[in-house]
Amino acid sequence: MLDSAAGSRRLGRPTRAGLVTLAGLVLLALLPPAMLALDQPFYISLGTRVVIYAIAAVSLDLILGYGGLVSFGHGAFVGAGAYVVGILFVHAQDGSPVLSWPVAIAGSEAALVAWPAAVVVSALLALAIGAICLRTRGVAFIMITLAFAQMLFFLFVSLPRYGGEDGISLWWRNTLPGVDLGDDVWFYYLCLALLVGFTLLCRRLVGSRFGRVLRAAKENERRLRALGVAPYPYQLTAFVIAGAGAGLAGALLANQTGFVSPSPLHWTSSGEIMVMVILGGLGTLVGPILGAAALLVLEETLSTYTSHWGLVLGPILILVVLTAKRGLYGWLAGRDRGDG
Repeated sequence: MLDSAAGSRRLGRPTRAGLVTLAGLVLLALLPPAMLALDQPFYISLGTRVVIYAIAAVSLDLILGYGGLVSFGHGAFVGAGAYVVGILFVHAQDGSPVLSWPVAIAGSEAALVAWPAAVVVSALLALAIGAICLRTRGVAFIMITLAFAQMLFFLFVSLPRYGGEDGISLWWRNTLPGVDLGDDVWFYYLCLALLVGFTLLCRRLVGSRFGRVLRAAKENERRLRALGVAPYPYQLTAFVIAGAGAGLAGALLANQTGFVSPSPLHWTSSGEIMVMVILGGLGTLVGPILGAAALLVLEETLSTYTSHWGLVLGPILILVVLTAKRGLYGWLAGRDRGDG
């Protein structure tokens, strides 16, 4: 049987995992025209939210699923990316300088300015936090990432200039030449393209020497050091890339909701993203996308029937975790091992 499976791969026959991935991509691509045909535009907005959170989940899977780094502060990078867009919006509205740099205001409403800025700021924040947190392991790592996220949460709550606890309302989306981001369908497809691009980037990384070292560090750091390879630079690089991806998700989320608040910085947001990764399948990259879709659709569906939807969602999540070793993706693809 193993020889037959190997032969199928050599002959280029599609695997079950590949078919699941392709089916998911086709469903995502057909969502807007299908919902417009059914006169249900709300589900395009829900689909956009799924795609955006999927970017954040994939970025977490890079360090959690492949690096074994259990971060309870990943939502901080999503929030940081969102606040970059919100802060640029505030200063663009009143013409005031950002950090005394008037030049930073020019074109700040453009996606080609705001989104890269969100990615860079989140990456730098991840670099600073990761440089400290990665000196620890286990529970200490979890608690320090949680502490940093909570520090940033209370920092933005205490800034009345940027809405404080009430947040910032955005009156328009960022602009992009040749693309009407104000149109929900156009915005959905742009978010989907960014999700596919980021997932392919992460897939390329985990399949390279970089990814092999990252996984080796997860399995046995001491043995890796004995072989003369220091895991710290690889882990820090992965942490920064994950932070940058989460920052991109935050910038897109700010545009999609038209609102920026401290809530993504709270530890519960980090926990929600972690649930998406575990639900979909750790160390699969495609699984977190499925997990984001499952969790958000379940939340939306159950909340229409009861305000206590969490009591129903909890047992469903427990059932999936107990019965599917590699999450929903592993169950659908029939895989207990591998990258997905």
